[in-house]
Formats: sequence, structure tokens, C-alpha cells
Amino acid sequence: MQFLSHSGPPFLLPPSPWIVFKKYDEKENVSNGIQFKTSFIKVIENQSIGQFSSTEPWLNQIMPKSKPVKIVQCHEQTEIFTVNGESLFFKQGEGPFYPTLSLLHKYPFILPHQQVDKGAIKFVLSLTSPGAKLYPAAVATTVSIMAEGKEHALCVGVKMMSAEDTEKVSKGIGIENIHYLNDELWHMKTYN
Repeated sequence: MQFLSHSGPPFLLPPSPWIVFKKYDEKENVSNGIQFKTSFIKVIENQSIGQFSSTEPWLNQIMPKSKPVKIVQCHEQTEIFTVNGESLFFKQGEGPFYPTLSLLHKYPFILPHQQVDKGAIKFVLSLTSPGAKLYPAAVATTVSIMAEGKEHALCVGVKMMSAEDTEKVSKGIGIENIHYLNDELWHMKTYN
């Protein structure tokens, strides 16, 4: 766990799963997939509603009861939750759930948005560039990163600084990238 220091009390941040997917090989890093029982699916639904309240009216579409829900266990205690073979959420250890980009592309309202300028699309490093549009969101909040002029999210990240601090400091890591287009999780489209 990492602590973010600032003038107030420290924030406990989740472990960084993006490290897991940076050099992730599905054949080597997936240990097994287990189909969930209905009682455990309800626990996952409640956790996702608790974390992403905007999913509640859409939960029956996101996780239809007629489709198999599996957990794909990977190395470093990473778990990917799939419905009908499609990756929807992932988490590391006891950390929070993160939606995959494929889920965000279908339901973009799940997370608050932040925006990068067109020049940052290729790099999306720290979101402290002058052309970025930062909207109010608490530190340690999971956010989707949108690109200027684009329809879909290009990254899922965790706020490391408030919008005000990011604008004042204008350097460092404003948002830690957790999952981004073209990483190994993005390439793992389905798991059967």
C-alpha cells in the first residue's frame, strides 16, 4: 500500500495493478478460472454498486443472470471478473474493483471523467499537462481519462492530486494509470 502525503491525513491508496498488466502474458500469468455461485455473484453486485453507484440501474445488463460469471485468477493476487467470457472488472488482493475499458466503452458514465489534450493521447503519463481538463474528484477516486475530441475512454486511473493541486504544481503524477488502451488486459478480450 502507498500513502499519499498532503496537508491533511494520509490517504490509503490501493496497490497498483497497472504493474501487473504492463508485462502480462495470459498463458503464463492466468492460473485458473472459476465460475461463481449465485450467492457470490450477489456479493460482487453489491460491491460494484457500493463503489460505482451509477451501475445499479444497469446491473442486469452488465451482469445478466443467464450468463456465466467467472473469476480469472492471475499472478500477484490479481483477479479479473468476466461475464460470458468478457472482462468487466478487475482488482488486486483486497483492493477496490476497477472497471475494464471495454466496460467503460459500453457504460461511460460509470466513472467521473478527466480529459487530456490531443497531444497527450499517445503518452498519457501523469495528467499534469497544461491542456488537460481536470474536473473535481476526490484524491484516491477512480476516474476514466478521456481524450479531447474522442468518444471513448483511453485509460482508467486513480487521482493522486486534487484538480487544484494539479493546476498549481503542474508536474508530477496527477492520476496514476491503472489500465489503458493496448495494455495486456485490453488484449485479453475474452476468457472461456
